[in-house]
Amino acid sequence: MLDVVIRNGTIVDGRGTPSRRGDLGIRDGRIAAVGEVAEEAATSIDASDRVVAPGFIDVHTHYDAQAFWDGTLSPSPYHGVTTVMAGNCGFSIAPLSPEAGPYLMRMLARVEGMPLESLEVGVPWDWTSFGDYLSRLEGRLSVNAGFMVGHSALRRVVMGDRAVGEEATSEELAKMVDLLRASLAEGGMGFSSTISSTHNDAEGNPVPSRHASREEMLTLARQVRDFPGTTIEFLPGVGWGEEEARYMADLSLVANRPVNWNVLAPASGNEEMVEAQLAATDLARRRGAEVIALTVPQPMRIRINLHSGFLFDAFHGWAPLFRMPIEERRRFLRDPANRARLDADARSEKSGLMRGLARWEHFVVDQVRSESLSDLRGRSIGEIAKERGQPPFDTLVEIALEDDLQAYFMPPTLGTDDASWAIRGRVWQDDRTVIGASDAGAHLDMIDTFAFSTRVLGTGVRERGLIALEEAIRQLTDVPARLYGLKERGRLSPGWHADVVVFDPDRIGIGETYTKYDLPAGAGRLYADATGIEHVFANGVEIIRRGKDTGNRPGAILRSGRDTETVEVPKGGGAES
Repeated sequence: MLDVVIRNGTIVDGRGTPSRRGDLGIRDGRIAAVGEVAEEAATSIDASDRVVAPGFIDVHTHYDAQAFWDGTLSPSPYHGVTTVMAGNCGFSIAPLSPEAGPYLMRMLARVEGMPLESLEVGVPWDWTSFGDYLSRLEGRLSVNAGFMVGHSALRRVVMGDRAVGEEATSEELAKMVDLLRASLAEGGMGFSSTISSTHNDAEGNPVPSRHASREEMLTLARQVRDFPGTTIEFLPGVGWGEEEARYMADLSLVANRPVNWNVLAPASGNEEMVEAQLAATDLARRRGAEVIALTVPQPMRIRINLHSGFLFDAFHGWAPLFRMPIEERRRFLRDPANRARLDADARSEKSGLMRGLARWEHFVVDQVRSESLSDLRGRSIGEIAKERGQPPFDTLVEIALEDDLQAYFMPPTLGTDDASWAIRGRVWQDDRTVIGASDAGAHLDMIDTFAFSTRVLGTGVRERGLIALEEAIRQLTDVPARLYGLKERGRLSPGWHADVVVFDPDRIGIGETYTKYDLPAGAGRLYADATGIEHVFANGVEIIRRGKDTGNRPGAILRSGRDTETVEVPKGGGAES
């Protein structure tokens, strides 16, 4: 007898082939049959007028800490996701040492927007090895989860305070190599790192990986080639060009693995940049390497403030501001001369692409803590500045000061127009990209990209018809599975793991974004519910039923080599000199 049979559904198997009406049988965590299934089952689900698809795969999350207090890894499974990758951007929390823990915790609070009080209360911070960390998570999760080995964690454990501001000595690099190799042998999914100017620690300094030499970066990437089923994830920075593209190709070649880089955000008006970034793959392939862009499938509505400083600190000359203690920062911002200098620096050519963000009049006041400012919510800085008879930047700063720097401002959301959506539809189907960039588990007060899967299926397929249903599901399942070498996941095939989602194609989508106060210590996060997702199975066990958690925790902690197979680059060469 089968454990579960899903009958009369529209089967979309993940391979991009035409959908077909049929049944799907599950036994012992695997797909037993697809098509016409006569065998009886302990549980039967009628999927008439519903789509039956492989569970969606999210290759870019930051659930490393949340896994300790939320076994569902919400909101991902509610949006049909059954497999996630974490430890991205170099920000894993393993390996660990007693000395490194407090630094990494504060770094995550700043660079990834996780409430510090939640990290302090919700995470034990008492493991050392990567294998110990993975073992702590066994049996705790709804979904399957793999974890990259983060460069900043390696650096901090080996170098201590020297990880920020110093290059590694040969002895320190050798210790990092040993620690990375041990972590990969214990199941790390690969090596992740960042050199992005938007990534700064709790003191406002560049995170540890940004202090690495090119030799260090390539030496660490080279270790990955010795371990089966591993990969590379990397952030090249903001506004990069051919030099960065060549750098990523070198990383791919020394590792003999694809490099998944973050992030490609297509929109009308930046087509030239999109093509230049996609060309990084063309350059890599000419050299026998593989570089794949992680593309965000929606407009990015962001919320930023002058307390954390995230994104603001990427403006030319602004980083020192966020190294100041809060009271000193307030005094600095009260000085008109300092404000004028910050405004000029943000708009200068030295800020590169970031200067396009410095259109203060178009910012909108989003969230405020002070009740006296509540009437400003939803209003533009330009409108308020006109009423107050002052420049927009002064208005923004004064509102921030009135709210103890906690006020959140929303820059203009780019790419909401039809032309931008058309570009996204094309980019989703380009073999130089993989859909994702959800950042689920991070930037909890800033962005709502965690619902990428229902956004693609709701807006991209159902509302706009930018991509066929079968191809959209292939891009959300088989494409990321093959890029990361996931064994027997990403398709509805007999014998493969029964990661399955059943949804209503006429209702699939995402609800309104709101603040949900469910984190440790009562902290809040941005959240959005899914619509149309009816059943989600991981390894043959139902984890979501009509929007509710079943309480089951069948998710596998994925380990490289055991749960993944090696994906090599086309020629497996060496780095250019």
